[in-house]
Amino acid sequence: MVTMSDVAREAGVSMMTVSNVLTGKKRVGDPTRDRVLAAVESLGYEVNLTARHLRAGRTDTVALIVPSFHDYFGEVADRIAPLVEAGGRHLVVERTSADARSEMESLSMPRLRMYDGVLLSVAGLLSDELDRVPTSTPIVLLGEREVPQQFDHVRLANVEGARLATAHLLERGARRVLALGASVEASVGMESDRHAGWAEAHRAAGLVADERLVTPVPDFTSEAAYDAVTRLLDDGTPFDGVFAVNDTVAFGAVAALAERGVQVPDDVQLVGFDNLGVSRFVPPGITSVDPGYDVVAATAVRLLEQRMAGGDGPHEHVTVPVHLVERGSTRA
Repeated sequence: MVTMSDVAREAGVSMMTVSNVLTGKKRVGDPTRDRVLAAVESLGYEVNLTARHLRAGRTDTVALIVPSFHDYFGEVADRIAPLVEAGGRHLVVERTSADARSEMESLSMPRLRMYDGVLLSVAGLLSDELDRVPTSTPIVLLGEREVPQQFDHVRLANVEGARLATAHLLERGARRVLALGASVEASVGMESDRHAGWAEAHRAAGLVADERLVTPVPDFTSEAAYDAVTRLLDDGTPFDGVFAVNDTVAFGAVAALAERGVQVPDDVQLVGFDNLGVSRFVPPGITSVDPGYDVVAATAVRLLEQRMAGGDGPHEHVTVPVHLVERGSTRA
């Protein structure tokens, strides 16, 4: 392997001069600089960026670790990337498939040393497991689980968003509203929070929520939602509204209803969650809860930059507000 010492010897200069040329830290005269660069090229010398970053105590790289690259997480990543790059750092995106072990591995010391900071969307780890994570590298957590106080945390107003969606359906005349993708059994996480908002909207309207209308959707895919709604139609389960826990689930529901000749919104009204960019183009246009992507991204990057800059103030736990975007899947 060619070393800096070899380059210095070839160019007839000191190693410090070679370093100054390659890093640009100090001005080097053009003839000397040209001689050093010619030696670098002729010898095939490659700068060891990893070693340089370790010596400098920074890698100029931030990690965004998410359960998947689709839907909500893709929208958030698209907004985080330019903000990180504007700060002069590269963004690396990792996928955990919502697996607790993968999330913990991504926070191991060897992995953390690769980054100046980490944005982790927690889907598998519980609070007591996060307690064991080293905090020498700045980490900001995203997601709906409760997290320890030693981390900054950005989450959505999930209960409020589900309440808004369900209340909108009830206000438009629906009385039997599916909670499609929610869960009665889950005690934490998105499915639990969105079930709570669905139930809260019924209480506020003076109605009894029928828990039999809470319908799980494995992995929150369109295919699974299509199958779930098809089964309900086959069973003759009456419903006139659908609150889908995300827009991808809503797409599957719309397809199942259309296949059976059920008109949206005339026969069944529907509201999704996430306001994906494609949602406006899925007939008849999906009414959806907008999670405030720009605010989520800006808040997460701001908190991480503060920690990477050495900030040691109290950790912030921020809940980003949501709002409803009305389209054709609910009646005017």
